[in-house]
Amino acid sequence: MQLVLNGISKSYGNNKALSEFSATLTPGVYALLGPNGSGKSTLMNIITDNLKADSGSILFAKADEPPKLAKTLGVSYREQIGYMPQYPHLYPNFTVEQFMWYMATLKELGRAYKGKERKQYIEEQVDRLLTEVELSHVKASPIGSLSGGMKQRLALAQAVMGDPAILILDEPTAGLDPKQRISIRNYISRIAFDKIVIIATHVVSDVEYISRQIILLKKGKIESFAPPHELVARMDGKVWQVTVPTEQVTEVQRLFRVTNIASSEDGADRAVLRVLSDNQPMPGASVVSPTLEDAYLYVFGEAVQS
Repeated sequence: MQLVLNGISKSYGNNKALSEFSATLTPGVYALLGPNGSGKSTLMNIITDNLKADSGSILFAKADEPPKLAKTLGVSYREQIGYMPQYPHLYPNFTVEQFMWYMATLKELGRAYKGKERKQYIEEQVDRLLTEVELSHVKASPIGSLSGGMKQRLALAQAVMGDPAILILDEPTAGLDPKQRISIRNYISRIAFDKIVIIATHVVSDVEYISRQIILLKKGKIESFAPPHELVARMDGKVWQVTVPTEQVTEVQRLFRVTNIASSEDGADRAVLRVLSDNQPMPGASVVSPTLEDAYLYVFGEAVQS
């Protein structure tokens, strides 16, 4: 299976949202990281065929065959896509089960079956998906009565319905508690063995251990396309721990990129700072192990702070 993106570009007036974006994706999880305005949403909407690119092409092959242009595949390409938007528009008066049946109808789920066989097939699919996202206990509840986290899980369930080959998830763990985030993260990782899964998120820890590749997108261009461990390794020797009197914290922030501030455990009037710097920022600073979040902030720190 392959999804090939060749030179995708898109502008809104004078704003270049995407510039010559190219990548070849095969089954696995790809994390799409970047600050607001980096082009993530534009890219996802182009892949889902909700938005037309100004230039470039998308090719897709589900089996071991030469990829074909998505625009010539038409409906058969769009049927391979499951999409979970960041702000899903759900129907508050529908029950959870009614909404899933509605989406099953729109996707023509089980069209190979007829009558009772099709109804049974859809029932089995709906029950299985609601169980997997831990919503089976509220399937008779109106969507309007659900918590934000439940609505997120329902949006994920409808995206997975129909077993799409390409799954595009925009902030899939927003509003979830830590236990639910881990559960959904493991679920996504499990189903990604035979799917191309693209996750756009600001929660870097959610993708650090399940992504085969991290795409860092900056001002519409690929800043980096590499496995998580490689991005983390690039930060070796660039992450420091510094302990300073609390009155010096503002000055250190002015001079360096500070990613974390904590009170000293000894109870003294001092702060322990995590600092990103190519060189030792000050005497006494010690190197600490980097994380993917450090790599993200190293590349996007100015954009994140602005």
